[in-house]
Amino acid sequence: MATITAAMVKDLRETTGVGMMDCKQALAENDGNMEAAIDWLRKKGLSKAAKKSGRIAAEGLIGALTQGTKGVVVEVNSETDFVARNEQFQGLVKMIAQVALKVGADVEKIKAAPVGDVTVERAIQDAIATIGENMTLRRAASLEVSSGVVASYVHNAVVEGAGKMGVIVALESTGKTDELALLARQIAMHVAATNPQALDSAGLDPAAVTREKDILADKYRQQGKPENVIEKIVESGLKTFYKEVCLLEQAFIHDNSKSVAQAVKEAEGKIGAPVKVAGFVRYALGEGIEKQESDFAAEVAAASGKK
Repeated sequence: MATITAAMVKDLRETTGVGMMDCKQALAENDGNMEAAIDWLRKKGLSKAAKKSGRIAAEGLIGALTQGTKGVVVEVNSETDFVARNEQFQGLVKMIAQVALKVGADVEKIKAAPVGDVTVERAIQDAIATIGENMTLRRAASLEVSSGVVASYVHNAVVEGAGKMGVIVALESTGKTDELALLARQIAMHVAATNPQALDSAGLDPAAVTREKDILADKYRQQGKPENVIEKIVESGLKTFYKEVCLLEQAFIHDNSKSVAQAVKEAEGKIGAPVKVAGFVRYALGEGIEKQESDFAAEVAAASGKK
């Protein structure tokens, strides 16, 4: 039997929005397995969480940079948020993004790339020595199209091109560049707000689709629905799932009366040519990195009747 820690309960509560004691029971029922506990809560109708979200714990900045048909997004972490407001650190992040635009998104290639008389890795080490805090280039991603544009959007920017979240979106088209850039930025803002998992249903992880089907089926079996009815409900539920997690099927935040795909189609008139959404990347600072917190144990103990 796995030991259910306070940190595990807190993590599940923050992920699902479900009450603490229900989270504790879910973990106990599933031997401490976080994903199974989330599914258990959903089957009970207590949570609508589709997947475990990464907890934003690391500090630093996301840098996003585009140039015509190319764009990159990078994450550079620091120990404290204070460093993110340091001009030297901000300059370091923007410099790393500029290098990534030239050499690509491979982190090791970026680190080895020259900047002046040193490498990027040496520049990071020099910044560590000067600022007095550990820093790391955690990840990078890039998009490129043969014709069209790549546009970016930085949310909670602390300086131009760097902030707490960065998105790049690539549109393939031979149409008007200025109209394409406007549409791409609108879609980038949409991606920042809605966090889609894929462009369309074909791009989803098959395991995620299977899991969603199983959750829906189990939920309605527990309600006593017959299997032939469950099959129809599951198919309907999957369509709803796709509208929630697939970019092209999501309701467009700038006009929720239409989907993103419909908005793109309508924009082709102004752009003067067909438009294809070729890809997107969304980085949120620190997603997936856990930070230890120790002030939650007393709350769990008190809620479970322990003194």
